[in-house]
Amino acid sequence: MGATTAHAAAHGHQAHHHEESFISKYIFTQDHKMISKQFLVTAIFMAWVAVVMSLLFRLQLAWPGEGFAFTSFFLGEKWAPGGVLDPNMYLALVTIHGTIMVFFVLTGGLSGTFANLLIPLQIGARDMASGFINMLSYWFFFMSSMVMLASLFVEGGPASAGWTVYPPLSALPKAIPGSGAGMTLWLVSMTLFIASSLMGGLNYVVTILNLRTKGMKMTRMPLTVWALFLTAVVGILSFPVLLSAALLLLLDRSLGTSFYLSDIHIAGEALDHSGGSPILFQHLFWFLGHPEVYIVILPAFGITSEIISTNARKPIFGYRAMIGSLFAIAFLSFLVWGHHMFITGMNPFLGSVFVFTTLLIAIPSAVKVFNYITTLWRGNIVFTPAMLFSIGLVATFIAGGLTGIILADSTLDIQVHDTYFVIAHFHIVMGMSAIFGMFAGIYHWFPKMYGKMMNTKLGYAHFWITFACAFGVFFPMHFIGLAGAPRRYYSYSEFPMFDGVVDLNVLVTIFAIIGAMAQLIFTYNFFYSVFRGPKAVQNPWKSNTLEWTTPVEHMHGNWPGPLPVVHRWPYDYSKPGKPEDWVSQITPLEDGEEEH
Repeated sequence: MGATTAHAAAHGHQAHHHEESFISKYIFTQDHKMISKQFLVTAIFMAWVAVVMSLLFRLQLAWPGEGFAFTSFFLGEKWAPGGVLDPNMYLALVTIHGTIMVFFVLTGGLSGTFANLLIPLQIGARDMASGFINMLSYWFFFMSSMVMLASLFVEGGPASAGWTVYPPLSALPKAIPGSGAGMTLWLVSMTLFIASSLMGGLNYVVTILNLRTKGMKMTRMPLTVWALFLTAVVGILSFPVLLSAALLLLLDRSLGTSFYLSDIHIAGEALDHSGGSPILFQHLFWFLGHPEVYIVILPAFGITSEIISTNARKPIFGYRAMIGSLFAIAFLSFLVWGHHMFITGMNPFLGSVFVFTTLLIAIPSAVKVFNYITTLWRGNIVFTPAMLFSIGLVATFIAGGLTGIILADSTLDIQVHDTYFVIAHFHIVMGMSAIFGMFAGIYHWFPKMYGKMMNTKLGYAHFWITFACAFGVFFPMHFIGLAGAPRRYYSYSEFPMFDGVVDLNVLVTIFAIIGAMAQLIFTYNFFYSVFRGPKAVQNPWKSNTLEWTTPVEHMHGNWPGPLPVVHRWPYDYSKPGKPEDWVSQITPLEDGEEEH
């Protein structure tokens, strides 16, 4: 408790309003609430960049070789002569789309937004442990985003080796046009991004361990905070490995080393590289790459736990089991990276070990799904847009998880490796689930972020169109993959055996276009509500957690006067004998009342 007292004293002066300039309030702010908004708005912008990229390459896949004014408008004559997408730019779009979505939207956008907003508010802290490092974390993220966008405008085009940037395409500047300056900028961007993630992650962990308010035991923390805590721990342990992989790649590119290169010929000429192995890069990349999946999905799980319990008006089912499953997922995420590498010539026995660990991680994942469904069972459900997206997350996680069983088995995976089946799987289980969690969080905590309410009817329209289009895009991809169609091909028209998937590609693209237009509904709703939305009340969802005890108007230090004291866990909904169906965490226990 000493750290908490010292923290409260150190920040006591912040409980009073003090004059701030525009720059210190909105740009170089050290207030966690404003930094969360900076992360969110940056992520929304980056998401739109990635959506436009996906539409550009989907048009090419549906109608190969046809010219489109849309393509020409965004790419110009150099990369889309006559409106027809250039093959090199196709690879670049696929690469940067994946990179932006995985890192800048689902990692920076999800963790950056909700860890910053919720950790101090839900544990009863005045702010993050270090406001300055928090500010640096955002600006490194912003610089990283700008470097990634700048790579779109260099002479040879942006990185084109896929979002996984496997060597030798990424290690040889002469390999393809996108292997030049664009690839170097990709590596610089990711280095800045990793620095941002580490600064943020360390800050989150220190804040949760040291700055909880009086009475906020670890077992009274909301599951959102638990999820964000373990996400930060996984990031701290895994991102440095990606940094080492990127640095070795930079050395191979710039200084002539051979960490990943051996016996390479370009245009009949042997290059002076020997002794390296591209498989080393795969090990280093996927040692981050698979924990990264859980860095993306765990915050979405935490958000969903909070929203489902609040809107089912029931205590979350199996609180300690939920925490245990988060720990199990975080631990096992480091033991499964080899399932991405079944066809690299891996020893079959080692492959069988990775099959076992990968199937094992399905157990804690299933515990979470079971507990969500049980929390919903016979609940007095309030279908807010946030609740719909949370239930949507459970649906996509189940649907995507089932195909994961196929990809976890080495004998089955070999048949569909690097086909559209893999794309379908990870877009549903990781992409859509995490995006749904992000949307749920935005709709639910928008009143806390901006003091306004979003339009519910637009929220419903956004959910149903997005949900239908998500499955319309990614469900048919399973069949394209089972037909054997490899991923990242510019066109399938040269291969008669893929004539049967042409109509499916058209269907997928039509759903993608409708789904993209649905995000315009959300974007309009978001920005209109920020400026013109109806004013929010203090606790619009009748929720128990501490953030709803703070004033609607934002202030430094979060609470006027002393910090709240916590007396109970955060899920006392519909408790027998209580006059209302919610009991705030700051309500003392009555005589004879048992804490959960």
